[in-house]
Amino acid sequence: MACTAALFWIRSGSGGARVATVFGEAGPPRGAPWWWSGPAARPLIGLLRRFGDASGATARLAKVGPPLPWSALPAGAIIGWRTGSWLPVLAGAAGVFLLRRLLRRRDERRAEERRAAAVIDLCGGIAAELRAGQHARQALLRAVDDALGPEAAPIRAAARFGGDVPTALEALARRPGAAGLRAVAACWRIMVDGGTGLAGALERVAGALREDRDRQAELRAQLAGPRATAVILALLPCMALALGTAMGAEPLEVLLRTPLGWALLTGAAVLEWAGLAWVAGLARAAEGGPPVRAVP
Repeated sequence: MACTAALFWIRSGSGGARVATVFGEAGPPRGAPWWWSGPAARPLIGLLRRFGDASGATARLAKVGPPLPWSALPAGAIIGWRTGSWLPVLAGAAGVFLLRRLLRRRDERRAEERRAAAVIDLCGGIAAELRAGQHARQALLRAVDDALGPEAAPIRAAARFGGDVPTALEALARRPGAAGLRAVAACWRIMVDGGTGLAGALERVAGALREDRDRQAELRAQLAGPRATAVILALLPCMALALGTAMGAEPLEVLLRTPLGWALLTGAAVLEWAGLAWVAGLARAAEGGPPVRAVP
């Protein structure tokens, strides 16, 4: 609970005034993780500014990651010291790996969603430039910078120097969230000589991608309830342990300091993991849908 509260407290400090206070008017260093802008990062940044370059340490701290996963190590050590068992220490070390994996998956999912939204913006931007009278390649150059950013460098090069634009679009479409670029590449191959026809085709592609995104968002909202129920059910054994401890039964003494308790704890952990994995698999299967068929 304390770690979770600290996480939200750190993340709440992303306002412009607080960032300017910590880093100056230039803002955080390039590539800085989100937790750099929180108030808990101020002492660390002050030491870096006093003894070195804060920007140079950004890359190293970004590789280490946010402080939440690493808080499992001292938490496990404290619980192990209080209970006189080495199992909480091992659980804390495993918790670092699991929490980092969860956060990495969350970041990958957010990047995928941003890329999918960028593809929709790209379709709309190209269509708007074409209807304004721009040539197809010039329209692509204008729209791709605003939509996809640095990762669209091969597309920009192909459009600027007369390269194979559909091949560059299909190459980028292999990245998660960018599958809609395959439809853009198909439209480009068929209609690149007629600007108006290409604009209409890309508008239909953007509409289909937008509908698919809205469907996925609605489905995730519907699955939020079952996922929350699964998490609550998974936490019930922890509540039972707390209740037994409050009643003086000392269940942790049995689970952490006796061979029978170790066997029971191992079996319970396996069943917990299997249940959560099963629910997560059902949710992923429900979220998975047919690919977007957005070609005109």
